[in-house]
Amino acid sequence: MLNSFFADMHIHIGRDMYNKPVKITGSKTLTLTNILKEASRNKGIHMVGVIDSHSPAVQQEIKQLIKANKAYELSDGGIRFENVTLLLGSEIEVYDENCRGQIHVLCYFPTLAKIEEFSKWLTTKMKNITLSSQRYYGTAKELQYKVKELSGIFIPAHVFTPFKSMYGKGVQKSLKEVFDPDLIDGIELGLSSDTAMADQIQELHDYTFLTNSDAHSLAKIAREYQEICMEEPSFQEFNWALHNVQDRKIKQNFGMNPHLGKYYTTVCSQCLEPLSPEAVHCHRCESTKIVKGVFDRIQELTDAKEVKERPPYLYQVPLEYLPALGPKTFKKLLIHFQTEMNVIHHTKLDELKEVIPEKLANTIVNMREGNLAIKAGGGGKYGNIIPSSEK
Repeated sequence: MLNSFFADMHIHIGRDMYNKPVKITGSKTLTLTNILKEASRNKGIHMVGVIDSHSPAVQQEIKQLIKANKAYELSDGGIRFENVTLLLGSEIEVYDENCRGQIHVLCYFPTLAKIEEFSKWLTTKMKNITLSSQRYYGTAKELQYKVKELSGIFIPAHVFTPFKSMYGKGVQKSLKEVFDPDLIDGIELGLSSDTAMADQIQELHDYTFLTNSDAHSLAKIAREYQEICMEEPSFQEFNWALHNVQDRKIKQNFGMNPHLGKYYTTVCSQCLEPLSPEAVHCHRCESTKIVKGVFDRIQELTDAKEVKERPPYLYQVPLEYLPALGPKTFKKLLIHFQTEMNVIHHTKLDELKEVIPEKLANTIVNMREGNLAIKAGGGGKYGNIIPSSEK
């Protein structure tokens, strides 16, 4: 019997069990154990992809959890901790002779033994395996072949981000310039794009789209995620869902409105003045440092001849983004409704109004229904929710 599960497949590790950095820009509280507790107890997420699991110290922490009987490996792949399944992943930076710029990719493996074997191989291809998102010295296709040799999943990450992504920097026009298209299992969209935008590119019609948080802190977990039809949260079921095997599938994508992303619009990187995609300098400060927005980059790549049928893409805003929802109110919501997923998806307006002010309750429901006003982000600065009083 198939059920629905929420999954966020791109979460970083800030510190390992020895308090040493893994993702340099990650929060110090973003440890493996804290991620699993947050996902299971507060977020209500059923499956997480921790994409710094190639780091030996992270693997050691997983082994300790298993030894302490706090976690166990699933027969279909993955590690179960309380109510959440951990998929072991690695984010890697590719920059071979076919790339025009750096590209980040996500690789997932079914078992601890497989990712340990991958890590051993990576030590011959990478300068510092203990850190996140490090440069891999080899070809993209060689990496794909190795991932498949180890029964893994290969997904280009945040593919439109202006920096370190496939379409943002890595290729001129097509993923085929760098990758073997038959060895790609899915496409991660990133915060400044959505399904409708990405589907303007014909070659992406062959792939399932993922919406993930790319979390660098506990609070950012599940700012984007998906609902997946599976028998249970496991590596095999996730892989089947990516390829629509036996009715496994992505049921819905939940993502932030692209306007909230850091790179939606083309802007001057110095003063963040919005600019046209043809601009060669900023009319405000005269800087020539311009960051092309995701919207404009996709317009350059648009070539789709038909509309692809996709799961619904529902605009979602993390509760922390909502005006007037502070830490105390957030804690009160969790006490009453257990998890953030319950608050966002299931709690009725009348139930919310019993716990929080009516105006805030209405804001949560408006967010759920996609009715919030947004100011677009760009150039590395997030967009924001416009309070109702300013509309």
